[in-house]
This record gives sequence, C-alpha cells and structure tokens, in this order.
Amino acid sequence: MPLHSPVLIYMNYTQALQYIEYINTLKGSVLGLDSIRTLCDELNNPQDDLKFVHIAGTNGKGSTLAFTSTILTESGYRVGRYISPTIREYRERFQINGMMISQAMFCELLEEVKNACDRLCEKGYEHPTAFEIETALAFLYFERKKCDIVVLETGMGGTDDATNIVKTTVLSILASISMDHMQFLGDTLDKITLKKCGIIKPSVPVVSAKQKEESEIVIKQVCIKNASPLTIIDKKDLSNIKYGLTKQSFMYKGNRYEIKLAGTWQPDNAILAIEAANILKENGFSKISEESIQKGLIKTEWQARFQVLKKKPLFIIDGAHNEDAAIRLRESIDRYLSDKNKIYIMGMFRDKEVDKVVSTIVKDGLMVFTCQTPNNARALRSVELADIVKKYNNRVTCCDSVDEAVEFATSMCDENSAIIACGSLAYLGRILDIYQS
Repeated sequence: MPLHSPVLIYMNYTQALQYIEYINTLKGSVLGLDSIRTLCDELNNPQDDLKFVHIAGTNGKGSTLAFTSTILTESGYRVGRYISPTIREYRERFQINGMMISQAMFCELLEEVKNACDRLCEKGYEHPTAFEIETALAFLYFERKKCDIVVLETGMGGTDDATNIVKTTVLSILASISMDHMQFLGDTLDKITLKKCGIIKPSVPVVSAKQKEESEIVIKQVCIKNASPLTIIDKKDLSNIKYGLTKQSFMYKGNRYEIKLAGTWQPDNAILAIEAANILKENGFSKISEESIQKGLIKTEWQARFQVLKKKPLFIIDGAHNEDAAIRLRESIDRYLSDKNKIYIMGMFRDKEVDKVVSTIVKDGLMVFTCQTPNNARALRSVELADIVKKYNNRVTCCDSVDEAVEFATSMCDENSAIIACGSLAYLGRILDIYQS
C-alpha cells in the first residue's frame, strides 16, 4: 500500500522538520534510482538544468567538498553544496556559497516536493524516502537560485545513491575509499569501490585520491570502460608539510598552500581539491586561477574533523566512526598531542565498526567517558560502549548525557591535558552547541 503522509498546508519550519522525521521513521534508507527518478520527473527534472561536481568515497568526502566548493566560490561562481550528514542544523544540507537555505525557502520548496509525493502516491507509486525528498528539494533550490555549479556529496555508495540520478556531471571525485556500510555496499573493498565508482559518467573526467591497490584496480577498470580521463593523486608531489592545530602548510607541484583545517590527512584532501579545480579550469570554468585556489583553501572551514573547539583546556572533536577514520585520528593524536594527557569522550552508532574504532583510539586515555547520541535509534547505549572500551582501557565511565560527559572531562583537565571527543558526528553537534552557542 502506498504511504499517505500527513496533510499539511503552508507548513512552518517545525512542521517541516516533523514531516521529514515522519517519512524517515516510516521509510528508512532504500537504495535505488527508480523512486528519485519518478519524483524528479514529477518536478520537471530541475537537476537537468545544473552542472555537478559529484563526490563519493568513505572518508574525506566532506572536507574535499568544502575545499572544492570554497575554491569555486572564490573564483566568482555561484556554488551549491549538498551535504550529509549535518552537524548542528538540518538546513546545513542545502547551501549556496556557504550560506544555508532560509527557513522560509525550505518550507516553500518542501511543500512543493510533498505535493509531488502525494500525487505519486495517488497514482500508486511508493512514497519516496526522506533522503530522496531532500535530494529533490536540493535540486529545486539550486535550479531556482541559478547556481553555476553544484558540488554534490553522495549519501551512501554511488551506483544506487539518490544523488546518482544526475546526468550533467562535469567532474567525478573519489575521496579515500575503505570499509563502511558493508550491509548495503558489499563485504569486500573491491565491491564497495565498484559501488562508489557508480558516479563515474561516460567521458567525464575523474580525479581520485591515492587508494589502496584493490580499489585502484577497480577505479581504473571503470574509467577505461567509460572512456573517462582519470587523474590519481601522486603523493610524491606533496612535500614540506608543516603541521599545526590552527594552520598547516605544504608544497604541491612547486606551489606553497595554507589551510586552516587540522589533521594529518587534510593536506591529502586539499591536493585532491587542487587537482579538481585545475581539471575544472581546463573544462570550461576559466575563472579559476592559482590565486582563487590559494584563497579558497585558506578560507575553507569544516566542522567536527579534528576541529579545535577550545584551547584552554584543549578540546578537539572528530567524527571518526569507522576503522580507516580512526587510524587517521590516531595518527593526528600522535603527531599533535604526543605530550598531552588524553581524555576521551566517545559516542557511537551500533551499526559501525565500534570495536575497531575503540581499540585504535582509547588505549592511552587517562579516562574515557562514554555517552549516547540523543534521540537516535541507531545509538549505542553508553553502558554498552563502556563495556567495549573496558577491553582496551579500564579507566572508563559511562555518562547519562553528552553534557555530563563534557562536564566530567573538563573537570579533569589541567594545562597538560587534551580532551578528544570522537565517534558519531550526530552527538558532536551537541558539543558544538555547548561551546559555540
């Protein structure tokens, strides 16, 4: 039976969010393009009037999107961003030149998409998922606002992801690929990579991060099949990296660049964006210059990726929620915080590689405080997470809330301490609220 959504006329912002949550609760995640294709057809296919940079990968997608879109903005283009998940505010999903969609515009467009969904249900089609609704809304928004280009992040995978309905991609970007979402994408790295490569379009250029050999073989095969020019980042061109918590610099192909994003992996994401910008310049986006690349990189901001929230006490948040991301976080902790006493706060989803993340991170913790992501059915209870932590560090306390974990961790700090909150991005938004409200 088709889903019948609540009847709402001229919804306000609170009702709009309730509607999205209602659909998400009933429909969940459903991979495939049939439903989003039908919905966009009903909306006269706004995506066909846009140009896209399409990004897939496991880790680094968001940072690469942020670098690339900021470079394009600094070059004088009107740039749409579509991202997920968000950290603090739902409307972060839909941005133009770094500014979120207004509540009024969001409600107006959601009303339009909802009406289209209702018409489809009346015709006997299945109701679209929340992600499909959001994706269609994003296309409408960027088309109405006449964006020159949209930097589009896949939700999950590539081949069957709702964003992959687009036909007007001008560049495909593959960030670092590793094991994640195995229940949906496959249980081996080559299967997952093949799904991610689904965003590659015939004859459209592709730029990829340096990948594991298994992934690289698949990427090359797909590009050959599609006659898509492929550029793979050569990290030998990256040198003289100067690491720092507030600013980092590096040499790449004879030029020096600076970025504000911390983390040992961010220079890799930055050079991926540099190559993306240069390819776009060669393919019609002539306003991109070396100067706009430099400015775009240093102006790029991205939350909850080895982000310093506070210096006294030193408080860092990072959304490492799979093994590969945890390894990168461990590298950054060892490089930047080797002389600090580490106090960890952790919150995780139960469907992630919890044991692998915990074992990589917590062994050197002076104390580990576990908490549960609020209002999320996927969240691992703090006491369950504490039991896993105990296998690697018995200095662990489970907390009743995120606020309590922050309070306890802060109370333990002195000038030689650092707090690192990591795991699910969902609970890190609450920590941002505490420090940035």
